[in-house]
Amino acid sequence: MDGTGRSAFGEVLRDHRRAARLTLEQLAEVSGVSARTLSDMERGRSKGPQARTVTALADALKLDDSGRTRLIELARDGRLRDHWARQSGLCELPRMVEDFTGRAEELIWLSELVYVESSPGVGVVGLITGSAGLGKTTFAVRAAHSVRASFPDGVLFLDLLGMSQRPLTADDALRQLLRALGTADQNIPGDPHERASLYRSLLRDKHVLVVLDNAASEEQVRPLLPGGGASRALITTRRLLAGLEGVRRLVLGPLPLSESTELLTGILGERSVRDEESTLTRLAELCGGLPLALRIIGNRLLSRPDWDSAHLAARLADEERRLEQFHAGDLKIANAFGLSYEQLADSTRRVFRNLAVVPGLDFDAALTAVAGGMPIVDAWDALDELVDLGLLQDSGEGLYRFHDLVRLFARERLQEEDSAAGQEALTERVTSWLLRMATMSGRWFEPGYGRPHRPDPDLAAQASADEADWWLRSHVDNWLGAMRISLAARPSLVLDCAESMHWYSERWVHGAHWHEVFTLGAEAAAALGDLAQQATQLNYVAWVKSVPPRDPRAMMGYAAEALELATRAGATAQVAWSQEYTATALHTLGQLDEAVAMSLRAAETFRGIDDIDSYVQCLAHVANCLRDDGRHAEALEQYLALVALMDDEASGMSPSVVTHSRPFALIRVAQCLGHLGRRPEAITTLSTAIDLLDTLQVSDYRRAEALETLAALLAEEGRAGESSRAYVRAARVFESIGDTEASSRCQALVTAA
Repeated sequence: MDGTGRSAFGEVLRDHRRAARLTLEQLAEVSGVSARTLSDMERGRSKGPQARTVTALADALKLDDSGRTRLIELARDGRLRDHWARQSGLCELPRMVEDFTGRAEELIWLSELVYVESSPGVGVVGLITGSAGLGKTTFAVRAAHSVRASFPDGVLFLDLLGMSQRPLTADDALRQLLRALGTADQNIPGDPHERASLYRSLLRDKHVLVVLDNAASEEQVRPLLPGGGASRALITTRRLLAGLEGVRRLVLGPLPLSESTELLTGILGERSVRDEESTLTRLAELCGGLPLALRIIGNRLLSRPDWDSAHLAARLADEERRLEQFHAGDLKIANAFGLSYEQLADSTRRVFRNLAVVPGLDFDAALTAVAGGMPIVDAWDALDELVDLGLLQDSGEGLYRFHDLVRLFARERLQEEDSAAGQEALTERVTSWLLRMATMSGRWFEPGYGRPHRPDPDLAAQASADEADWWLRSHVDNWLGAMRISLAARPSLVLDCAESMHWYSERWVHGAHWHEVFTLGAEAAAALGDLAQQATQLNYVAWVKSVPPRDPRAMMGYAAEALELATRAGATAQVAWSQEYTATALHTLGQLDEAVAMSLRAAETFRGIDDIDSYVQCLAHVANCLRDDGRHAEALEQYLALVALMDDEASGMSPSVVTHSRPFALIRVAQCLGHLGRRPEAITTLSTAIDLLDTLQVSDYRRAEALETLAALLAEEGRAGESSRAYVRAARVFESIGDTEASSRCQALVTAA
């Protein structure tokens, strides 16, 4: 006996025949089973006795219940084992690629999936999701090979054809899996429920890993999942399959740049020695972390040994032609994206194409509705469908974005499927909406505007300044991109947008985009022939150069240009602002006397046109010069006079300007008090100022400097714990604005305190 169920059945059958004193011919005559078949059974050569045959033999041998039951069970076991061996090669696991790289954490996830305890009646199922080109199948195959030893009864692989026009049905999938598990065609039930039940019963008694690749839907895979026991199922799909319950989910994302470069190097093999490391890194970067894109580029270089990798990197850098470079033989990145695109409803395809004109990376449902020309509820549905198929990434904060290569594919579809006139109208609709939305949002922070009295019904409603702030920050690439696109065709909208950002820019002082915003505003004003507005925007650019790291020379240049334009236009306020920004530049250069003289000139000009708000700012700058000249008592006297002016309701100052200016005036008061040795007063005043900044949500270099000053004063007073906490807060603000040197300085003082 060789230990198999079939030979055990043959030996027991022979023992029963001999006990009954029957020859093969006699048993054949009584049972109706041929002597040759009986001989094959006893010698273990039978292909597996069927249930009706075993019953006939038990009747002929007049077996008791125990003997009958044992013979039937041995036959069933032998039949299953026989069919398992006979169907070898079905649903065979594909070979794995030798240059597989990365995904270490994901491989650990799969190992845990293998060994995790399953609840009674609940099969262990892993679900791997991700967009096209991320290597879901490659990963699943690699992972399955790595745990193959844990599944002695086999590892099965079945492509469910989820992205094809005719995905494999659950019934057909069950038939293939049952055959691979050793079930003969004639023993596969016709009823779908019975077929699924047989499948689960076979898995329950075995250690099998079933890899279900490229799943189309929950309905397709539910009947294919184990119902308990030691078997496991691993599903890959582009769809989220959110309806599947009780599964362990793994979302594959793009490879990090280091792993992308390593994969590309592995694909190239010896060829990579010829290439500069920086060039391979650049190629990997342009592939966007997609293993399929990396493989295509690697294969192209391997198939063209004389090609220069730097030249290919240069070709990929051309965004207009990048997508077409991703092809090698029958591998083409656009085809992978196209399979998902073909799954979309027509309306969602249109949304997908139209979103390609959005200037920035991120967009929300409101912008999607504008691009799609649909109600926002329909836009939500379209976004859900695009995320479900992996064509969009969901940030979880109401924002969505394309992978870079998917965005290029969407643009290609737009250019091929929509007319030039339609594309132009779409771009105008989206950019116009973005500019109007940004202008409305910016004016929340401008005195005299705030909440719109009659909101534009075409724009997304905003209930508060915080909502406007969130929109401006999260969509900055979009509205700034719209300014660039619209400058030539719609300069008035661009100018309105830039002007609306004047007050808001104080809330986001360190934004890297302000120079471009106000430069575009100046160019739009020039296109409109508006010298006064051109001077205004150039003065705003001068202000940008006053923010650390300061550039006083550039500041003076912009202020001088603004002064010349303002003088020609008779724009007195802008003449004065040009003088004040010149004074600020002189102050930065250490020319304090000249700075004071220029600020006093500006102050007189503002007072002459009854602009008390700007007049007070000029006087504050004069006090700053006195402070930096070491004349702390004089500076303190002037700062206190300015605070009193702010407290005087009859001063003529705008309430919003007072609210914004008070904390900065108090900071200067505190600094002077500290220099004069009045530390307790300085600490109290500075703490009040910082609280006011927190209320205003100001977190820039001015708040960081105030916190650092407070920490130093507290340390001098021997309040070490409070000092350390203030230094920590200062370090965090400096870090957030990119001043790592100041952040490190404060961190070091935390330890010292």
